[in-house]
Amino acid sequence: MSDSQAMTSSMGDVYPARLNVDYPEGGLSRVKTLFRIILVIPIAIVMVLITGSGTDEAALYAGGALFLPTLLMILFRRKYPRWWFDWNLEVTRFTARVWAYLDLLRDEYPSTDEEQAVHLDLDYPDASRDLNRWLPLVKWILAIPHYIVLAILGIGAILSVVIAWFAILITGRYPRRLFDYVVGVNRWWLRVGAYMWLLITDRYPPFSLK
Repeated sequence: MSDSQAMTSSMGDVYPARLNVDYPEGGLSRVKTLFRIILVIPIAIVMVLITGSGTDEAALYAGGALFLPTLLMILFRRKYPRWWFDWNLEVTRFTARVWAYLDLLRDEYPSTDEEQAVHLDLDYPDASRDLNRWLPLVKWILAIPHYIVLAILGIGAILSVVIAWFAILITGRYPRRLFDYVVGVNRWWLRVGAYMWLLITDRYPPFSLK
């Protein structure tokens, strides 16, 4: 069981998309934090080449995913090919690591294939049993309330990262409440992305940072 699964298993009803980032108990590098916007450029270019986007937080769970082919397969065949799911999972994990690095949550340079300290899990769906073939056609409408809330929370996340940048340069540590808030916003984006773009679940995402 991964750290994210262990974290949520006690909650009983676990959403099929989970994200957790290990808090850097030992502190963060002031130098790496100071030059983060420069250091992230090479891996950000790789992310953009893979996903075709990656320029904003919303693109994290939309760019690079096999969305339209998956929608058509669910609609006409009631299938979600496993290798398509595996691609979406690994692309989502990779982009999450890049965003965690850009958000100053971790000092480790994002790996293209290793989990590192960013734990992201998605549950593979049984399309014929768990997914309504028609629902993907209207999920973009149903998700509108989430995007309105996330637009506001995203502003707060940007401000939190800016404040954390100064805090790390002064103290060498990411304020824990700001850390949990930024991770929570990313977690919320993941659940909405899993529902609307990755199409792994028909369960409506909860309005929660936890």
